[in-house]
Amino acid sequence: MTPVLTAGFVPVISITADCLPQAWEKAVLAVWDNGLDVKTQYDKPQDPPSKDATVIITITDPLAEPRIHKNFPGGPAELEAYRQEVVNGIHDHWIGPAVGKWTYTYHQRLFDYCPVENLRGQNSLKPFKKVDQIQYIINKLSETSHTRRAQAITWMPTADPDTDDPPCLQRIWCRLVADRDGTMSLNMNTHWRSRDLYKAWFMNVYAITDLQRIIAEEISKKINRQVTVGRYVDISDSLHIYGSYFNDVSKEVAKMRQSPFSGRAWQSTHPAFEMMTKEARENLAKDPDWYAKPRDAK
Repeated sequence: MTPVLTAGFVPVISITADCLPQAWEKAVLAVWDNGLDVKTQYDKPQDPPSKDATVIITITDPLAEPRIHKNFPGGPAELEAYRQEVVNGIHDHWIGPAVGKWTYTYHQRLFDYCPVENLRGQNSLKPFKKVDQIQYIINKLSETSHTRRAQAITWMPTADPDTDDPPCLQRIWCRLVADRDGTMSLNMNTHWRSRDLYKAWFMNVYAITDLQRIIAEEISKKINRQVTVGRYVDISDSLHIYGSYFNDVSKEVAKMRQSPFSGRAWQSTHPAFEMMTKEARENLAKDPDWYAKPRDAK
């Protein structure tokens, strides 16, 4: 983990970790210690500059246990709702920019991509058919394991530059590699233009690596051969910690410096995590908007 620090340059940090919670802690510490101090469009007058860097994170086994960090900002219910939002599209019905709703979800861009001229509905055209890019990845790798074309994109240059909240995730790229025993391993890279490290990164990667698992399983069915989940590489052009979070982050950083990450991590089979996740799944099955509603309405 050696940052490239040169005057006038955004730091470039490379991190390798064995599992998801370890990767999050290493990234928080690296950006906290070595990030560039820079203001953002979202700062209030009293907020200090954010910490920012270009960061490349390799997780050698993204499904390895422990997989859950107990201290990421959120909880099992929020994590499960977000996973289903990305993988299953439970919140695609929130998309409605013409009436002031969301302009996209990652699920919609990945599974139902269709460029438009104007997201706000003014003279909007849909010149292309919708494309399930994840199915394309599955089909392409099933046909040719070593292809370099198995990718999915989210960006719409016809529409996203003019929106207030364009996608952070830009691209997914996958490739199959044969292990020594002949087992095929699905490697995944993701590229993000901008990323909230402290509050968003963990949930992003938890959901995306579950999608990696699903792609591997679907390819395995098509080629009738075992496909395991291989390494995951996460590339962020701007991975940042907002100045408004510094009080909370400094407390978490102190814990990270004092003891191993494993003391703050759960296996996904931990009874408490399983119980809360099961309850969230049951509630989301009844109402996909369950987690987004006020607490007293749940």
